[in-house]
Amino acid sequence: MNIDHIEAFMYVVHLNSFHRAAEAMFLTQPTISARIRTLESELDSELFERQGRGIILTEKGKAFIPFAEQIIRTFQQGKKQLKAGSDLEEITIGANIITSQYFIPFAIPYWYRENPNLRFKFISATNDVLKEKLLQKQVDIAFMKDVTHSGLQNHKILDNSIRLVVYPGHPFQIQTELTVQVLAKEPLVFFECGAFDWNHVHKIFEVSNVEPRIEFQVDHLEVAKSLILSKSCIGFLPYLCIKNELEQGTLVEVDVSHLIKIKQHIYLTHLNQGVEAPLLWNDILFSIRKYEENHHQLQKQSN
Repeated sequence: MNIDHIEAFMYVVHLNSFHRAAEAMFLTQPTISARIRTLESELDSELFERQGRGIILTEKGKAFIPFAEQIIRTFQQGKKQLKAGSDLEEITIGANIITSQYFIPFAIPYWYRENPNLRFKFISATNDVLKEKLLQKQVDIAFMKDVTHSGLQNHKILDNSIRLVVYPGHPFQIQTELTVQVLAKEPLVFFECGAFDWNHVHKIFEVSNVEPRIEFQVDHLEVAKSLILSKSCIGFLPYLCIKNELEQGTLVEVDVSHLIKIKQHIYLTHLNQGVEAPLLWNDILFSIRKYEENHHQLQKQSN
């Protein structure tokens, strides 16, 4: 049994796609398909079933996952043991400022717990710095905004869309179809530090030929959020920054989708050659699901 075939299986499981697995491993899709077919032949079991344009794991495929994980983990531990120096493989994870502050503290204890064979190094930096560090192989994986480069692979993972938020009891909480004219009369805080392009927000006021009432301009998300929590103003903030407050009810989102939609995501980015530790990749994806599930569960409880 070839370890490459088992790693291909785990990538397809993690990404739920032969195509995305091929991209992540820097291989062609036919190569991934051939590896899976060979593995199925060796196991005398079908691991995946086609469902429309997608795939689903068979029951035997699900049953094989823990064995595949153990085989890969044992192989990696064996490789490390044969290397000179430390027994632990070091992996460097980078994240932009907002991901470092709001997602990484949630996820990294789980990564440590599930990967005792890895030593983690963590770097917080701007998106531009992370891009350069990835290309120079100083960072293995980075959480960052979308970046276009032929040597990098991007995987959309976390919603970080811009939301208009107010404090509980604000009149906007019960107002429907909010107009730009009404919005412009409210004291606003503007956060300007690379979180997103503020021109999108300015544009809705320019088009309606009104001046927004900008009471505060700050360069730190927590300062902007604190001003809203203190009932001094309202503001547009990225979702990761306000996720906990929305769940707890200390901030309230106002639907302005009829005025503006600023969709943005955090991407998991790595070199085209793929990720060295496929099991860590699985743990990262699992931590993202738990992070999002935690939000949905708390939303249901608050409703």
